[in-house]
Amino acid sequence: MTKLWEKDYQLDQQMERFTVGDDYLLDRKLIRADVLGSIAHAKMLSTIEILTAEELAKLKKCLLEILSQAEKGEFQIRPQDEDVHTAVENALTKRLGELGKKIHTGRSRNDQVLVDIRIYTRERLLVVQEKVLALAKTLLNFADQNRDVPMPGRTHTQRAMPSSVGLWAAAFTESLLDDLELLKTAYFLNNQSPLGSAASYGVGLPIDRQLVSDLLGFDRVQNNVLYANNSRGKMEAVVVFALSQVTEDLAKLSGDLILFSIPEFGYFTLPKEYCPGSSIMPQKQNPGPLELVRARSARVLSRLFQLITTIRSLPSGYNRDFQETKGPLMEALETTEASVEVVDRIFQNLGVNRDALSKSFTPELFAADRALRLVAEEGLPFRDAYRKVASELGQLKAEDPRQNILSKRHLGAPGNLGLEKAKARIESETERVRREQERLQQVWERLLGL
Repeated sequence: MTKLWEKDYQLDQQMERFTVGDDYLLDRKLIRADVLGSIAHAKMLSTIEILTAEELAKLKKCLLEILSQAEKGEFQIRPQDEDVHTAVENALTKRLGELGKKIHTGRSRNDQVLVDIRIYTRERLLVVQEKVLALAKTLLNFADQNRDVPMPGRTHTQRAMPSSVGLWAAAFTESLLDDLELLKTAYFLNNQSPLGSAASYGVGLPIDRQLVSDLLGFDRVQNNVLYANNSRGKMEAVVVFALSQVTEDLAKLSGDLILFSIPEFGYFTLPKEYCPGSSIMPQKQNPGPLELVRARSARVLSRLFQLITTIRSLPSGYNRDFQETKGPLMEALETTEASVEVVDRIFQNLGVNRDALSKSFTPELFAADRALRLVAEEGLPFRDAYRKVASELGQLKAEDPRQNILSKRHLGAPGNLGLEKAKARIESETERVRREQERLQQVWERLLGL
């Protein structure tokens, strides 16, 4: 197979294996993006008369055949191809002869891989946003159904003050919605077209970068051609940072569920069909999926550090180091998506043990509330009320925990969760994601002539 950089020598085989790495495997996920980018690039080349209308039609027909093969799993990228770009161009050249060699005019593998990753990431980010919103909705419904179910609030892991299952679940709903803002920012930064930057310094042809950007449905062109290449790895790190905030929330939520579902607590019952057993202990039903969600959050975080340390202090322009930014990005996207799905399914089937929750309330949980009542009813300074209650802990009596939490009516308190605001936000954001997915589908249909 002909390499795009091939000249008058062959690369040492050991060096070739080392430099190719697993790129040819990762690039199987980029075939569709590469074909779409190539069709848009070919259309642009026809507008500046590098390609005739007839040549464009032939190239597009062949690219669509490659796309069809890829969708059936029949288009292969082999180690000797090095990457998807070489595999596609070689396929075009094999089928169309000299015409196939024209497709690369005005672009480099550098900006070609950039645009492929931007297209891939854009679509995967929308899926992640969609699933995060689905989980947020599940948690919101769970919070609503259990808004008045008392649950001890904890600090330092110790029982602290009366709280509710609703407050606990709604806290994660709101946290995920904050994470969504980071995902939206990552999407915005990713949604700019680098194509036409070539090897970082542009080309001596009157290429139309805006046209290509429009054809591919990008929000805008990434203007500076050197920055377009310098931003590789940076954009991936921005995306993975946003993903890491989601997975860190999932890790905390999973940790809570693991703890609160053990027999000593018994607050929740995990669905047994989601709990693998033990090879030696017949009674075991283990929270394995939640433990792996917790562990894999570290994997996403480590990929962020991998990206940041890979690109740190690199000289301007393309460097082969950038090759090592593709895998961490893809892995982080896939890990986050899978983790969100697992937690969503568990919450849809999670049992709430009201009796166990109610029985966990002991008199000292009401100490802070007692001190505050002394302030309100007897006019004591809070510090004096605090010391008075501290001296009488053994005399405190348990209160009705449900009445306690419902009495706290200020904004965001257990008795006033403000779920309506989160519900409206989830609905609005879900519609935004749906519209953007529909827009991109229309972009591809126009580009492919469907």
